[in-house]
Amino acid sequence: MIIRPARPEDFDTWLPLWKGYQACYKADLSATTKDTWARLMDPPADGPFALVAEGDAAKLVGFTHYVFHGHTWRPGPSCYLIDLFTSPTERGQGIGRALIEAVYERADQRDAGQVYWLTEEHNSTSRRLYDKVATLTPFIKYQR
Repeated sequence: MIIRPARPEDFDTWLPLWKGYQACYKADLSATTKDTWARLMDPPADGPFALVAEGDAAKLVGFTHYVFHGHTWRPGPSCYLIDLFTSPTERGQGIGRALIEAVYERADQRDAGQVYWLTEEHNSTSRRLYDKVATLTPFIKYQR
């Protein structure tokens, strides 16, 4: 498995993963998918950025998207891991962990004081991994 930045030619193999991710969250982002891809391919300095996991035969088996932003509690940036998805047929092989660790590496390169993400409380499968690679915080999300 190789973790690398997404490239323009990855769109056709990223798209089924992106649709699978949306299905997990019962979301339909088809109206913004092409715009999302365009922003991932030509991001501003703070992102969003895309990493992909490439398996056998150069097939994409997972992705993550992340962004950097300023913070008032520390001088360096923070890194928000926006999306993380692994193909259901490839789960349990360390792909999610490798993608998270790749984001950690990029955050370290930018002197980011933290890397954080959100997940649904009932997402027990993913949370087993997250409990191994990060610390659960007591914060509650509010949204307009």
